[in-house]
Amino acid sequence: MRVAARAQVGVRSRPSRNPKEERTLRARWLVTAVSIASLAVGVSACGGGGGGGGPTAKITGTSLTVYSSLPEQGASGDQAKAIENGVKLAVKDRGGKVGKYTVTYKPLDDSLASTGAADEGKGAQNARTAVQDSSAIGYVGEYNSGISKVTIPILNKAGITQISPANTYVGLTSTAPGHEPGEPDKYYPTGKRTYARVVPKDTIQAAALVTAAKQDGCSSIHVFNSKTTYSAGLARNIGLVAPKVPMKIEGNDAYDPKAANYRSLAANVKAPCVIQTGEIEQNGVQLMKDVATADKGVKLYGADGICLNASADPTKGIPTTLAPQFKCTIATLDPKTFGPTGKKFFKDFSTEYHQPHPDPYAIYGFESASLLLDSIQKAAASGTLTRQKVTDAVFSTKDRKSVLGTYSIDKNGDTTLTDYGLYKIVGKTLTFDRVIKSNPSLVGSG
Repeated sequence: MRVAARAQVGVRSRPSRNPKEERTLRARWLVTAVSIASLAVGVSACGGGGGGGGPTAKITGTSLTVYSSLPEQGASGDQAKAIENGVKLAVKDRGGKVGKYTVTYKPLDDSLASTGAADEGKGAQNARTAVQDSSAIGYVGEYNSGISKVTIPILNKAGITQISPANTYVGLTSTAPGHEPGEPDKYYPTGKRTYARVVPKDTIQAAALVTAAKQDGCSSIHVFNSKTTYSAGLARNIGLVAPKVPMKIEGNDAYDPKAANYRSLAANVKAPCVIQTGEIEQNGVQLMKDVATADKGVKLYGADGICLNASADPTKGIPTTLAPQFKCTIATLDPKTFGPTGKKFFKDFSTEYHQPHPDPYAIYGFESASLLLDSIQKAAASGTLTRQKVTDAVFSTKDRKSVLGTYSIDKNGDTTLTDYGLYKIVGKTLTFDRVIKSNPSLVGSG
């Protein structure tokens, strides 16, 4: 996240997307069309369920490996690097040790050199690499929810704990509004959960978007989505949340990402405010341009699929003339909003990597790794370490005092944190505006 003086953002979400439909941040890129089922077959053929040992197999030796899988190239490369450096710092802070175990960190790239896009095939390959390593004890990733749809089942078969610093798509963990049929159970072939995340899911982002619009004086909204799993799911969540705020919805429409323009759709917008859940690579910026052209005073809100510095760049994103009308949400907050331990982290990170204004995603990489390392320590306390014990320790997390604040991990693997950051464009850069605290009563469960 680049942040102008302090809260530069290059955001995403993170999230929460089907890579075939994905965007560049929580980078959603569409490159290969490989079904989860076919990937699972490939995993079995390659020994994906076994080569490195199963969930209950005792870890032999004293060497452990933590993997990460992130889009190191493309528009989300800065966020990926920040997360990786956060993981490195967490390991370094412990001297590379957890009890008697030596911990090695191996970052892997899930993006394609040709496009910079996060790729299902690369993600599956990364997960198989971890599965085939008998020393693998944990996996930090993914950045994109769509890639997690592929990697969760592979890692789940081997019992490897996976913690995401960025995913927001609800279907990865719950049956909350916005999920698809069969989710989330189809991602856990063993019947046991092995995936958790340290950022709030999209039911909370929907509440944050509508709350932000309400706070800014919007009397009604028009919602657009790009038809992707992530975008359509988030739009559905907004539709469910709005009446509770209350906020009138004038329209909730899908748009064709391949269309040359959206002037006809824009002409039908009657609301003073528009919430766009589409991704930047799904022509999300063009939709906003056309809406703003049709109504010069309309307020524009984007979700984490478009909340990144590429959108703030007037040469390929929101034009300078429209920048004052645009705001967007991401699950990452400005370093200044964290408590004492969070502020200390950013100070230490700045010193370690010579970055005066760290990308906020760094702290989520650090906490993902810290939660994993603390869970390893807890799991090893009995003298016998297994992958299942590490997973159990993660899911037993209650009232954890962390750099992010105090949180728990629920039975689904979701964090109890609920704050979202609202960003605006200042000087061609996404800059932190304020924290959006969603009323718990607005958020659906599942």
